[in-house]
Amino acid sequence: MIRYVLRRLLQLIPVFFGTTFLIYVLVWAVPGDPFSGKCGQTACPPAYIAQMTEKFHLNDNLFVQYFKYLGSLFTGDWGETFNGTSVGELIGNSYPITLRLAVIAVVIEAVIGLTAGVLTGLRGKGFLDNLVLVSTTFLISLPVFVTAIVLQLALGGNGLGLIEASVSDDPTIGELIVPGIALGSLSMAYVARLSRTSIAENRHADYVRTAIAKGQPQSRVVGVHLLRNSVIPVLTFLGTDLGALMGGAIVTEGVFNINGLGGLIFRGIQNRESATVVGVVVLLVLVYLLMSLIVDLLYAVLDPRIRYD
Repeated sequence: MIRYVLRRLLQLIPVFFGTTFLIYVLVWAVPGDPFSGKCGQTACPPAYIAQMTEKFHLNDNLFVQYFKYLGSLFTGDWGETFNGTSVGELIGNSYPITLRLAVIAVVIEAVIGLTAGVLTGLRGKGFLDNLVLVSTTFLISLPVFVTAIVLQLALGGNGLGLIEASVSDDPTIGELIVPGIALGSLSMAYVARLSRTSIAENRHADYVRTAIAKGQPQSRVVGVHLLRNSVIPVLTFLGTDLGALMGGAIVTEGVFNINGLGGLIFRGIQNRESATVVGVVVLLVLVYLLMSLIVDLLYAVLDPRIRYD
């Protein structure tokens, strides 16, 4: 197991460098003047542009800029924006909010999706199965921003008045439940379908028939034998989905006016501030890689037949 973990950690190194460099190239290639609008309605004086160009190494070629950025990053310096704000401070203020939103979305999609998938997978075709299939097809066909706007209008002040149209600057878990439902709605439909298919395939497996023949109670057959083996593909999806939700929360955060990483990425791309965008991407890449490793290790816990040498 230790050798496997070390091997996986070594595999993460080229992935880390490759993804961060790709994002750095994309931000660097965005057309436009990075100092446009930085001096109000008038153009910035040449002395200011020269000073900022030297400070942020904008005269260097792409590779030199990238490796200078990595050198600062590895010493704990996340860089700063063109107006002098620390990127580490910006991420520190935004990251906890987006993380809470993403975790809430994952919990909602796991609970509702797994429940719907297990029930329909066990019962087979019928009213509940048709209802889940229609509902999941409806959610899959809707873009996330449409779901977010519908929930906002239906539950907000113009509808039932259960929620505020915009959340506070430091939202509580209660304020993030509805945005979490909107963010996780698409993944919830996929989890329901994935778990339904997995349960339906495994409920007639030999180990399930053996457990029933031994007289084990239905709850143990489903909870220990059937669900434990059927949840592996769902676990893979949920583990990687946490990073995807954090990176894809920009639309949901925009609809509910959430001050998270989504808005930070958007402003960074708009202002061509590579330090901000790459800093957020570094964080998301680390979440992706860590969750991927944890999911792989959990396979052996769920299925004793899986062993890592």
